[in-house]
Amino acid sequence: MMSNGYSLRASVIDTLIRTKRPDVPVRVALRNTAAVILPLAIGIYAGYPQAGIGIAAGALDTMFSDQPGPYQQRLSRLFLAALSAGVAGLVGFLIGSHVVPMAFACIVCGFFGGLLVVFGPDLARVGMTSMLLLVICAAVPTDWRGALGGFASIFAGGMLLAVFSIAAWPLQRYLPERRALASVYRGLADLAAQPLKEGEAPVLTEAMNDLQTTLLGRHHARGRAMEAFRVLLELAERVRLELVAMAELETRRDGMGEMFRTDAARVLRATAAALDAAEPPERAQRALATLQASERALLSAGATGMGLTAHIQALSGQLAAVVRNTNWAGSRGEERAQREETILPETLRSTSPLATIRANLTPHSVAFRHAVRCAVVLTLAVVVSRYFALPHGYWLPMTAAIVLRPDFAATFNFGLLRVVGTVLGLMLTTFLLRLTPDVVWAHLTVMTLLCVAFRYLAGAHYGIAVAALTGTVVVLLSFEGVDPFNAMSDRVLNTALGSAMALLAYVLWPSWERHRARTALSEMLCAYADYLDALVAPADPRRRQEVRSATRTARTNAQASVDRMRAEPGTPAVLQELAETLYANGNRVARTGMTLEALIESGETPPEWEHVGPFIREASQELRRQGQALTHAEPVTTPPGLREHQRALVDALARTPDRALADAVARLTDRLTDNVDTIAHVVTRRSTAPA
Repeated sequence: MMSNGYSLRASVIDTLIRTKRPDVPVRVALRNTAAVILPLAIGIYAGYPQAGIGIAAGALDTMFSDQPGPYQQRLSRLFLAALSAGVAGLVGFLIGSHVVPMAFACIVCGFFGGLLVVFGPDLARVGMTSMLLLVICAAVPTDWRGALGGFASIFAGGMLLAVFSIAAWPLQRYLPERRALASVYRGLADLAAQPLKEGEAPVLTEAMNDLQTTLLGRHHARGRAMEAFRVLLELAERVRLELVAMAELETRRDGMGEMFRTDAARVLRATAAALDAAEPPERAQRALATLQASERALLSAGATGMGLTAHIQALSGQLAAVVRNTNWAGSRGEERAQREETILPETLRSTSPLATIRANLTPHSVAFRHAVRCAVVLTLAVVVSRYFALPHGYWLPMTAAIVLRPDFAATFNFGLLRVVGTVLGLMLTTFLLRLTPDVVWAHLTVMTLLCVAFRYLAGAHYGIAVAALTGTVVVLLSFEGVDPFNAMSDRVLNTALGSAMALLAYVLWPSWERHRARTALSEMLCAYADYLDALVAPADPRRRQEVRSATRTARTNAQASVDRMRAEPGTPAVLQELAETLYANGNRVARTGMTLEALIESGETPPEWEHVGPFIREASQELRRQGQALTHAEPVTTPPGLREHQRALVDALARTPDRALADAVARLTDRLTDNVDTIAHVVTRRSTAPA
């Protein structure tokens, strides 16, 4: 069902009531909270409350940089976050009392902090943290000695949080890698148990991208066990192909194929459990024996004529390899696997950071527009708070920096939840502090509970998390002498003004997703064309794997664009329908391509492929032509020659001895022809939609 347009009332209600499952493990929330509370408590009881508050503030501001990933990558990220927060705090302490230099610092910090969104959410958090510390520390300017002490405290807090984050490094060296693999194999188990329905996107796109970054990205771990991890990564790709192919080709009704997939799901779940626990996969080995018995029964029952034989045998062999390599990747993996250096595929290598920044220094770049908005809004918020001498005025630029996001939907949602959460947080903190004794240990207990709730619930419901964060900050400031029961109205007013300024800046100079949706969808279709090209002469499995990775990224970007456009006001219904229809049909192309690849993934390329390759090439060329036409809102003709070529291909394969392969190719090429024809029809029918 297509969207009928944007509804402010529905958007507000959905923003307030929508919750997600918490994505932060409790242990992470507890260790982050410990990095905030422990130095504060020690500083208070040792007679150095200012040092304790500074370290706690540094840990609190770098908390969200503690994200999953290899330990070296995590340490590098947290070091950068702590250093940038400390430097921003140092600048704020030194020039906070001077309006003009402070405005210039806000322009620089806001622009470059906002521009960091081009490098992903991790570095975007670093930019936001720098903006926050700049305006907060500017509210309490001091001399060089005090500024250096503040810098040291903030940096120490961030590095203390980093130490807590990587404390298990010597004992559980490959814990992030094993968990990322386990997540993917659990997803494969779900796919085996419940195949995709027609039109659904291939599963595990985000999980496979995260796994590839974890195992092959910058700062990846190095050691003998990494060989087994990389093998498991490649096997995950191949298992996914076979499962999709089996679901597409299975035609039997006696339940034998379903039984085999159920056994495969047991093997995959047991493998995931072994990876999680870093133990030998004994349960997976028993499940594998059951699967191999199912394989023998299925093949002896006459599966040969179904076109499934090759996929069944390939999947069985791949699962055996999965179990074998899981044993190497467990607690004894370092002793049993051989060291092998990872070579990052070219398509996954990041370009030079300077080249990336230069490429985005244009008004046409979403990141550039976001950077300009951050610079202008942060500077105006600071100037307004100083000019009108707003009590607790640092809440105004602080809120603006937190709320302002690269897209309208996120800015609106964060602004609304920020205001609501602040009001609730102030009320909650007042209530809790009224109930507790007016002693240090009681206030530390309240702050601990609020900090844990903030970290754990931030991904589940931002409004509730903001309420907990507001309470945490109020209690923290109370140790510096700020009365927690006063200035409630000032904080609420500043929060509302900051959110309104962020949203107004977005409206005045927007980066509406509807202007970018066609480009994202065009890139997705062209990526699918590249994927089909890799199947024309499939002699290089590594090349196919690289193209699959690029395709996953393009599909993820297209889906994010469609979702953002759906949440924006003023999106033309015809454009929304175009985007959703093209995305759904793109998913069908991806599944057809994966099933075609599965025909050649299990062994050598069959000689009949010399007839199949030219047809796939023609289909990819038509698909690329449609993707390119989409960015210009031009109609394209339905390719009449493609159907004729497909029929000629079926006639040629009818004379080959491999009937199972001929039948499978006939079905899949017919589907691919329908996929390409349908996309051409959609592009032509909606060519007049707003660009």
